[in-house]
Amino acid sequence: MLRLQPAFAASPWHLYSGMVLRGTRKLFAHLTRSRSTKEICMKPSIVLFGAALVFSLAVPRALAATSCADLANLKLDGVEISKAVAVDAGFMVPPPYPGASGIGPLPVHCRVDGVINRRKGAGDAEFGIGFAVALPAPGAWNGDLLMQGGGGGNGVVSYPAGASYAGDEIGLARGFAVASTDTGHKAKTGGFDFSFMRDQQAYLDFAYQANAEVAGIAKQIIAQYYAKSPGYSYFVGCSTGGREGMILSQRFPRVFNGIVSGDPAMRTGLSNVAIGRWIPIAYNQASPKDPSGRPQIEKFLTDNERTLFMNALMKQCDAKDGVADGMISDPMGCDFDPQVVACKSAQTEECIAPEKIAAIKKAFAGPKNSYGTQIYPGFLYDTGITMNGFAPGLLNLGAHGLFGPYPTATEIDVDKEALHVSDPLVEPASTNLSSFSAGGGKLIFFHGDSDPWFSPLDTLGYYKSLAETNGGPDKVAEWSRMFLVPGMAHCGGGPSLDHFDMLTAVVNWVEKGVAPDAVIATGKAFPGRSRPLCAYPRHAQYLGSGDTQDARNFRCQ
Repeated sequence: MLRLQPAFAASPWHLYSGMVLRGTRKLFAHLTRSRSTKEICMKPSIVLFGAALVFSLAVPRALAATSCADLANLKLDGVEISKAVAVDAGFMVPPPYPGASGIGPLPVHCRVDGVINRRKGAGDAEFGIGFAVALPAPGAWNGDLLMQGGGGGNGVVSYPAGASYAGDEIGLARGFAVASTDTGHKAKTGGFDFSFMRDQQAYLDFAYQANAEVAGIAKQIIAQYYAKSPGYSYFVGCSTGGREGMILSQRFPRVFNGIVSGDPAMRTGLSNVAIGRWIPIAYNQASPKDPSGRPQIEKFLTDNERTLFMNALMKQCDAKDGVADGMISDPMGCDFDPQVVACKSAQTEECIAPEKIAAIKKAFAGPKNSYGTQIYPGFLYDTGITMNGFAPGLLNLGAHGLFGPYPTATEIDVDKEALHVSDPLVEPASTNLSSFSAGGGKLIFFHGDSDPWFSPLDTLGYYKSLAETNGGPDKVAEWSRMFLVPGMAHCGGGPSLDHFDMLTAVVNWVEKGVAPDAVIATGKAFPGRSRPLCAYPRHAQYLGSGDTQDARNFRCQ
């Protein structure tokens, strides 16, 4: 099976360690963004490269598939096509879990499923990069590829519909050929099964290799089906998918023209130290104890205390955007200090005990090591910090975290906790995106202000570093933008406007040169309301007149 050599321009030396890469330059050639013949001819410096691209991707019309079923017999090096089936209009993708919404109805399309590099690996388990590609009817194809990112530990090939952050019209319905992948393994116990990492190649596929390989195979399938290679290629993902988008921009800068990276799982090991150890242990220090002396973190705050806290937060921060509407447009601009709700003397129902306030401030400030160095950013005081759900708000932890009961310890050795949790192969740390940006690539970040899993300040910190490395904020804004989403939890949910179309934003930027200063958002939490999500460092501000439910009466400032 051909393997890809990633582009690591000026990457730290440790990113190279442990790589097992096999392959040739030919596969990398067809992964490069498609360019027209005219463009190639006008740039002598890429003539030879363009020739390789044409050689690897051009499909003679005599060999082009004439039906969806023909793709089942397509022969590609190291690839098994397991099925190619025509899907009628109206098909609905079932909800992935109870309470979720299905996707559809989908238009007529051809779905191709396959596996790259099927093999026996560690523990005699079967591995391979599973993938699916949905191909619109030839007359409906818009000429482009859209790849959707994964989530959690991956291990599942999601239906390639292109629904994520596409607004009211999913990618497949817009005419995109859509691809998805399990990134090289099958999950055994759900979305957080990482047992596959015992296999070196499966680990490498998940870490950074699989998406680029699937993109290359998808482009070959597209070329075979339509007798034409895709003109532009896009990637949209959140959480693990957000991390994948960052990896692609850093290590495979010529594969995608436009990338949307939401709530990226950038530094999972350190974020787990923050939310799984640092925060609950801070709360344990001020939680009531059971008869055995065990901290009862689920009783850290009463419902009344949470209400007092949120009332104080909203009183100070809600109306700073010109309207009191249950949203905080600029949490960082509010500078809320929880001390305002601390009891000054005796405990009453109108205040919170000082030791609890101290614990909250410590928790939200984020973990520091024994040298006082911040190892992971803190979290924002925002409207979603008391929410319930799969990943509850940071002021409403309950007794169990995402992966089991919270610790009962009241002390933490951050130096020890943080010693072995970072993984350079998995973490998208590089800010040298010179090849990506020089090639016309566009990169959009977004992050929920109330994300209780990955701090929006971590993504913002990366974006600021990106600006420092690439000529400053104005220069980096020519090809990358960052959007903070008030109230939004991890990749959606919360008291937020979490329905928005980042796909159109990145397409218009790539193909029309229209940079996204604002993206309009709506959401079920506030029916009938719309707001602009503003490119950082701006936020939505009410104009002072007009319907406060209408985004047109707000500006980004």
